[in-house]
Amino acid sequence: MSILVTGGAGYIGSHTLVSLLEKGEDVTVIDNFDNSSPVALERVRQITGRSFKTYTGDCCDEALLTQIMNENDIEAVIHFAGHKAVGESVEKPLKYYENNLESTISLLNAMLKCGVKKLIFSSSATVYSGENTVPFTESGRLGCINPYGWTKFMNEQIIRDTAYANKELCCVLLRYFNPVGAHESGLIGEDPNGIPNNLMPYICQTAVGRREHLTVFGDDYPTPDGTGVRDYLHVVDLAEGHVCALAYARTHDGCEAINLGTGTGYSVLDMVKAFEKANGVKVPYVIGPRRSGDLAICYSDPTKAHRLLNWKAERTLEDMCRDGWRWQSRNPQGYGTQA
Repeated sequence: MSILVTGGAGYIGSHTLVSLLEKGEDVTVIDNFDNSSPVALERVRQITGRSFKTYTGDCCDEALLTQIMNENDIEAVIHFAGHKAVGESVEKPLKYYENNLESTISLLNAMLKCGVKKLIFSSSATVYSGENTVPFTESGRLGCINPYGWTKFMNEQIIRDTAYANKELCCVLLRYFNPVGAHESGLIGEDPNGIPNNLMPYICQTAVGRREHLTVFGDDYPTPDGTGVRDYLHVVDLAEGHVCALAYARTHDGCEAINLGTGTGYSVLDMVKAFEKANGVKVPYVIGPRRSGDLAICYSDPTKAHRLLNWKAERTLEDMCRDGWRWQSRNPQGYGTQA
């Protein structure tokens, strides 16, 4: 049987493919390459020495998803596919609601038609209300500040309701905090289109000379150095969390929301200093105004992940910084870098 990975060429998807293949799983990938590169899949094959079937297509296409499930004896789905730029979601909310919700509905319909009973969903800490106290627990108050976050919130509810109505399903909603870093080989990593929305690729692109400087959005928060504090975890730890979630889903039913994070918060300037120390590279930065909607402090309580999935983040802040720089320095233009 095979694991269907939607959006498998993306940042988290490609790293999860490596973890799955290294565990001996058979995988099948669908990606429309809207915000990813087929080069990532070539690199996954290079890292693992394993081959897998890839479909180029859209997850809103229920007929295609049904065909893939029937052709490949799909046991479970790990669902990464979707638009993910917070800023763009504010500018083009209908694009996000239409794509991110329709793709999940199409996927669930195809799963029910084909008897696929296990789903791991790529959710986000953006579903949590800023009114919660840290650390954020899965029982905390939910509420979002941008359309991207609301699509995750709504998808969680759609999946939860579907699992309630179909008791044989097991759905695991993984709420990621802030994935950073790259595979230790330097062959795959984060390669965002345009100006990065996330801190680590912004740091890396500045260090490699693609950006003149890093902009730190606000230095007047009620934190030790005035900059925002977040829970950063290594993308390989995150990928391994999906393997653990798959093992859990194979022996359970129902629906569970589970945080994936380290439980430790680091500020923006902490990250800059750690990157410079780990790699011996300077990162010029300027202080800009706060971004609307940014929280002062956000980090997880990962206790539930350890209890249910037997998972916890193992890699250090130094690992995150070193591996992220190895990827960027060897691939200064991302997957567009010429060998």
